[in-house]
Amino acid sequence: MEMLHLRYFVAVAEELNFSQAARKLHMAASPLSQRIKDLEHELGHRLFDRSTHHVTLTAAGSALLPIARDVLDQVNAIPWRLQEAVKPRRSTVFVGMPAGVHPALRERVKQLEERCHDRFELKRWPGTTPDLVAAVHEGKLALSLVRMPVTDPALEFVPVQVERLGAVVPADRFDGRETVGIAELSDLSYIPSASESIPAYSDDMDRKLSNAGIKKRLKVGGTEYSGISELVANGSSFSITMLDPASPMHLFLVDGATILPFADFRPQLETALVWRRDRAEDGDLAELVAGVREIFAEPLST
Repeated sequence: MEMLHLRYFVAVAEELNFSQAARKLHMAASPLSQRIKDLEHELGHRLFDRSTHHVTLTAAGSALLPIARDVLDQVNAIPWRLQEAVKPRRSTVFVGMPAGVHPALRERVKQLEERCHDRFELKRWPGTTPDLVAAVHEGKLALSLVRMPVTDPALEFVPVQVERLGAVVPADRFDGRETVGIAELSDLSYIPSASESIPAYSDDMDRKLSNAGIKKRLKVGGTEYSGISELVANGSSFSITMLDPASPMHLFLVDGATILPFADFRPQLETALVWRRDRAEDGDLAELVAGVREIFAEPLST
């Protein structure tokens, strides 16, 4: 018995007409009838009752029909089942996300998710830059967005965004102003926002402000971004945050505080995407990192 015998039988059983079944199979009715007779002879059962005007299934034919259909379905499924069996398995990996990620950068992460969908399922994991860097180093995260600088020699990175920063200042004191000079802030206390989240960046900013004549500090551990904005609104302090109005950090701004660009100082925050170097070089993340290099080839600037 061959697969063709079963295909011929199913075609006749569905049409109950040898001529129509032959047309469906792109063959003549006479050889089709002979193949059915050969199958009946091999099985030892008559499968159809034939008359001049009618063709009906016998009890044996009715019993064979679901079996034949099942066999043909399994044979037809071989190509895609084989493809599924040999293609790379889809892996779930995590990408770290620090606070305040710009919407344009989130959109690029979404593009990466779509680009690597067949091979990886990317899930996002929040955290501070030190925690995210440690998680990438330990292999708990595949990738992470981090605030630079990062100096771990085991990690490789691509720059993904540079954000210009501005001063969060008391609104009434600088009412009507479009910019602020760094010297105008010398009598205010600087509140280093998120120093625990991005310590290397915070230390670097503190040095730059000290060199510019900003000596007073107000450290408020455990205070959220909106809490820092509340303190600025009191009138005796200032902070620094992203200047672009599209940044989610602007959502923490309260009445009585405003954000102004510096006239004579250009602080910026650099963000990069990092991964373990040994996982990218012919490792398990090689395909994912290739997608990173394509989508993040040009860093964003806001």
